[in-house]
Amino acid sequence: MNVLFVGGTGIISSACAREALARGVHVTFLCRGQSDRHPVPAGVEVLHGDVRDPSSARAALGDRRFDSVVQWIAFVPSHIDLDIELFRGRTHQYVFISSASAYQTPPGRLPVTESTPLANPHWQYSRDKIACEERLVHAYRSEGFPITIVRPSHTYDAPLLPPHGGYTVIDRMRRGVPVIVHGDGTSLWTLTHNEDFARGFVGLLGHSAAIGDAFHITSDEALTWDAIHEILGRAASAPPKIVHVPSDLIAAFDPEWGASLLGDKAHSMVFDNTKIKRVVPDFVARIPYARGAEQQIAWYDADPRRRVVDAAMNETMDRILARYERARP
Repeated sequence: MNVLFVGGTGIISSACAREALARGVHVTFLCRGQSDRHPVPAGVEVLHGDVRDPSSARAALGDRRFDSVVQWIAFVPSHIDLDIELFRGRTHQYVFISSASAYQTPPGRLPVTESTPLANPHWQYSRDKIACEERLVHAYRSEGFPITIVRPSHTYDAPLLPPHGGYTVIDRMRRGVPVIVHGDGTSLWTLTHNEDFARGFVGLLGHSAAIGDAFHITSDEALTWDAIHEILGRAASAPPKIVHVPSDLIAAFDPEWGASLLGDKAHSMVFDNTKIKRVVPDFVARIPYARGAEQQIAWYDADPRRRVVDAAMNETMDRILARYERARP
């Protein structure tokens, strides 16, 4: 099988490239060569071109055709319009990476399935992903453009710690300083290791049953945010001193953090993975977060240069905690 990744050096895409190569898939990246977050895996063919510049992309692709094209870096409908023109007639399957944050927020009922409505009034990123999906569904219905939509939820690798602030939160735990958990800490959240995601995702490539359909791919493990912080604390040998702070108060001090809470993380999200398991029967998430957290802390502890503390985030957290303490009876 011959697959093109538009992008490929991100948290999820790099794991999917490695999994595809391991299964004997010929993987090609179309990229500008400006991201070095994850190195290009050995065995990947690289075409240098800018997918946002049609002439650059066409020059890089020439007359190449692919069994599947995976678009990792489309975020607004104009990106989709360019892709439809560029890849029409070049592929049997166009895979768009959307987001599970596009689902109704807060969800009307759990678990979330692929038929859960798409509606997120809190986060522009999610609304843009919904608009991208709508363009693609129209292209599928009007001209048979061969789409597959994939909605990742919170998918992590070793560097990507779940709490807002990343390693700064671990540093606070290790210094015995209070850490903030939004709400009352009991909302449920699903964390998926990027290697687990990749096993489900690669099974969709070239699969006729995936054409014209949408799938999410997540772990079946749902944890409270208190539990997530406690798991990280155990891995870091530093039990967290958790302080629960309302999400809207956090948003008042840090709008970006607040949007990620009110539009996503503050709401319980538990997923029904029946659909992906039916199409890809061997998919199962094998890495519980307890093991994933150990991998993350080991990655940071392996090199002092990775343990970067954000002074501005520390100050924001301290200001939020001080304001919250004044407001408590």
